[in-house]
Amino acid sequence: MSRRSSVAPLDRLYACLTYLLPITAVVIFGSFLFDQFPQLEILFFPIFILQGILTISILQIIPLRFVAWLCVFLAVVRNYKVNHFIRFNGMQALLLDVVVEIVRVMLMILIKLLGTIAFFPFLFQIISSVTFLGIIAASGYAIWQSVWGKYSEMPVISEVAYMQVR
Repeated sequence: MSRRSSVAPLDRLYACLTYLLPITAVVIFGSFLFDQFPQLEILFFPIFILQGILTISILQIIPLRFVAWLCVFLAVVRNYKVNHFIRFNGMQALLLDVVVEIVRVMLMILIKLLGTIAFFPFLFQIISSVTFLGIIAASGYAIWQSVWGKYSEMPVISEVAYMQVR
């Protein structure tokens, strides 16, 4: 996607901040990697704190993560007064967050169906680690592109995000 115009530094920062949602959502999938590489825990320590804040519930039923997700969707993505660059990156971040939630639900179903099979823990570890690395890599790429004021192109995710923010 070509740049529509130059992107202000503050807009770049706001675009980068939206990717904290999928990063905080996927950090629980990295537990196997954090056990094998303790240095990663130090690197992700601020993310653990933010994830703890986002898991706080409002009225004991609505997690703060859901409120933040709705705020990004309604106040950023659907607000045509906000710069297109921020809206596009916000939508991509929300789509990555949805991918994490889909994988989480699929793993819960697999635990119920295959939890007693001997190879399942190994399969669970592979799926969790690949999800963690994939979402971190996609978010890192998108943040890097946002810092430079460029639209990040990720197959399927970018196309869907662009269709949503036209």
